[in-house]
Amino acid sequence: QVQLVESGGGLAQPGGSLTLSCAASGFTFRSSDMSWARQAPGKGLEWVSGIFSTGIMTIYADSVKGRFTISRDNAKNMLYLQMNSLKSEDTALYYCGRGLRPPYSALGQGTQVTVSS
Repeated sequence: QVQLVESGGGLAQPGGSLTLSCAASGFTFRSSDMSWARQAPGKGLEWVSGIFSTGIMTIYADSVKGRFTISRDNAKNMLYLQMNSLKSEDTALYYCGRGLRPPYSALGQGTQVTVSS
């Protein structure tokens, strides 16, 4: 069955960096657009970034543009999110999703990112 497993979350200081990873299985990853979304405590799901199946084109929410970079390795069925210049408002549970934007046909269990000094 479709599985998406995120990892790489943790505690970072403001201005710091983290890289999230998502291991995909159970579907043809190289043919699937993918994206990252996040959910802060008490808030709804917020789309963060998307990448087309070929990896050539990427899109970002204004809140993360210039700070986050989405990428993928179709040979390894892996999706990544490099997060730089982290802010406290980036604190959230981060999910990878199958699809360019919500609603998703599949969503992982999430990895927690906490930005705090």
